[in-house]
Amino acid sequence: MMAKQNHPVVTKRGRNRQQTETDILAAVARVLAREGFTGIGVNAIAHEANVDKVLIYRYFGGLPQLLESFGLSGNFWPSVDQLLEGLELEPLPPAQRLQLFFERFIDVLRTRPLTLEILAMEITAPNELTATLDAAREKWGQDLAQRLAGDRLITSNWNINISLLVAGIQYLLLRARKTAVFSGMAIQEDDGWMEIKKSLAWLCARMAHQEEE
Repeated sequence: MMAKQNHPVVTKRGRNRQQTETDILAAVARVLAREGFTGIGVNAIAHEANVDKVLIYRYFGGLPQLLESFGLSGNFWPSVDQLLEGLELEPLPPAQRLQLFFERFIDVLRTRPLTLEILAMEITAPNELTATLDAAREKWGQDLAQRLAGDRLITSNWNINISLLVAGIQYLLLRARKTAVFSGMAIQEDDGWMEIKKSLAWLCARMAHQEEE
């Protein structure tokens, strides 16, 4: 007679680690929105996500690693794949690649008030935790520059120009939280951003032309 085998009991959360991780990352966003970086911690996040804090250490390694995952997740910052989804970049010239990306970047960030609030917190109260999110976006920027360049050699000018435009867009979106008009641009209105996109198209063409020279 074969001995009866004892199988480990698998909890509902144990059967769905991906959902648990998603819940934890969503909890990070809620805690940040409600309490800022001073209120962020493993205990607070575990309570918000309704999970044992052991799972945070098991799945992410600790608070710094959790924040890094949050920084790269769609809960906070749109991934490069999300921004470029549905765009067939390979057959397009560099100028058009850049233009399409910046238009998508603007549209996505305008729908993410929480992301803008967290960015504002990073600027006004930088700390070790905000540095973790900064590092995550650095990786995002490197991936983005490579994807937009395609098979072309990435130059320092290419990286700097993209970074300046990304930073400028972020600044205008942050100002738009409190200010209706900036330097004559209606940054709270769709029409204002349409004009900004037109100017960005011209800048993208100039960037691409400079790279070809």
